Amino acid sequence: MSTFEHRVCPATGLRIHKSAENLIKANAVVAIVFLAVGGLFGLLVALTRWPGVHILPADWFYLALTAHGLDVLLVWIIFFEMAVLYFASAVLLNSRLATPRWAWAGFVLMIVGAAITNVAVLQGNSSVMFTSYVPMMAEPHFYLGLILFAVGALIGCFVFFGTLVVAKDEKTYEGSIPLVTFGAMVAAIIAVFTIASGAIVLIPTFLWSLGLIGNIDSLMYRTIWWAMGHSSQQINVAAHVSIWYMVAAVVLGAKPLSEKVSRGAFLLYILFLQLASAHHLLADPGLSSEWKIFNTSYAMYLAVLGSMIHGMTVPGSIEAAQRARGFTSGLFGWLRNAPWSNPAFSAMFISLVTFGFLGGISGVVMGVEQINLIIHNTIYVPGHFHATVVLGTTLAFMAATYLLVPLIFQRQLIMKKMAMWQPYIFGVGVTGISVFMMGAGTLGVPRRHWDISGADSIIKFDFPGAAYLMMGMNGMFAVLATLGGIMFIVIIVGSLLVGKPTGDKPLEGLTMTTVAEYGSATHPKIPGTLVLVAIFFVTFILYYFVNWKYLAEVWPLR
Repeated sequence: MSTFEHRVCPATGLRIHKSAENLIKANAVVAIVFLAVGGLFGLLVALTRWPGVHILPADWFYLALTAHGLDVLLVWIIFFEMAVLYFASAVLLNSRLATPRWAWAGFVLMIVGAAITNVAVLQGNSSVMFTSYVPMMAEPHFYLGLILFAVGALIGCFVFFGTLVVAKDEKTYEGSIPLVTFGAMVAAIIAVFTIASGAIVLIPTFLWSLGLIGNIDSLMYRTIWWAMGHSSQQINVAAHVSIWYMVAAVVLGAKPLSEKVSRGAFLLYILFLQLASAHHLLADPGLSSEWKIFNTSYAMYLAVLGSMIHGMTVPGSIEAAQRARGFTSGLFGWLRNAPWSNPAFSAMFISLVTFGFLGGISGVVMGVEQINLIIHNTIYVPGHFHATVVLGTTLAFMAATYLLVPLIFQRQLIMKKMAMWQPYIFGVGVTGISVFMMGAGTLGVPRRHWDISGADSIIKFDFPGAAYLMMGMNGMFAVLATLGGIMFIVIIVGSLLVGKPTGDKPLEGLTMTTVAEYGSATHPKIPGTLVLVAIFFVTFILYYFVNWKYLAEVWPLR
């Protein structure tokens, strides 16, 4: 093993091999580039949906919407997840990376695929949006790019699995793999299922666009596509929950309340999380009510149980660590004295809270067959997406980036005051986007229409004034979120370019001991977390009741 070039990290004592380090850097940098590109398109979409601004014509709106969904829902997130997989395997397990040449081949395929699909979109004949539903047809290279990107990501997953085998064979760690690596493994397993579903639906669609297949059944396409489209977000959930545990461990030395319980919660993701894909199909004909109800209630609730367990154990582990450090006053002294000025911690905790209260609750409610009828295909759906994918995943990945810059890139952060405020500005901005989108969707604002006023429609429909107000507020908060995104990119890119080298100096307040080993907290006391969990359940119940009441009012029994 000594024949492989490596360095020993002074902050963590871990051996970091050059091949893994370079791949982590490359994937993280490209991810941030696509975050910037996708964020720009997202701002244009929000400004167009803002009735008072309405910046783009219809054709440019759908082009921007397609590019936004592609670059932020797939490309930015999956590139960063590749960096997470290599970090969680090679770095945390103190191991060399298996087959780095294959890893680089996968990276190149992902870049080429993302570039080809973006070119197809920008050429103007592939504005089929993120879902690309047939019978709408994009240019053949739109589908080809997605296929190449998916193959590259699949190679990255197999390199990750291979690295686990190398680490086990070369005994670079003792006992079970750490929880963060276990969570990354769950994400990779879900990714294989997701990419296989994508291949099943995209390869025939590519052949159809070439004229080699005469017809693609639209219902079949939607059913299989969502096995890819929604499951790709389940990769994100497993990955960002792993990062919650990692940041808590690195910043505070927090251990999970129970390793076995947390691992069991991750296992529920593998078994049941993909079933949530069905909530996009509840208004579709051809699928039985029994299938819909089973998938969106009895089975999906087991995946929800997994997230609820993480929702208690992550803040619980933070409380236990804080109380062990002496912050024992009252119910929330541990929370008041948390390192809120550390952007890695604040971004992680905002991600945790908003993902649970906004993304989690709205997702379960949206997955109820009856309630789904008043939400389906309204702007409520992307409001939910922003609560899960942006508040949950993107903020968690930002938190991880604040750790990767000093640990992997070996650069100090620049503009530390700006970095301290960035998670709050971005978090508030995206929270506003999510809340006002869901509010407007509850009032019936459509999901995909470029002009809710219907100015060019033969048959007019007037939404309540509150709907126009909410879409305006959505635009304002989108500007705020964009400001937070720009701050993040300036801080990270500036730190990589001109940040001072960390050298051999240990990094203050960071430890890898608890994140790189198996173990649970000892006799934890978490009264504050139990109160927060109780507040969550009360909120959940009230919101669930409100939606049933609203359903009863729009569809009265006579």
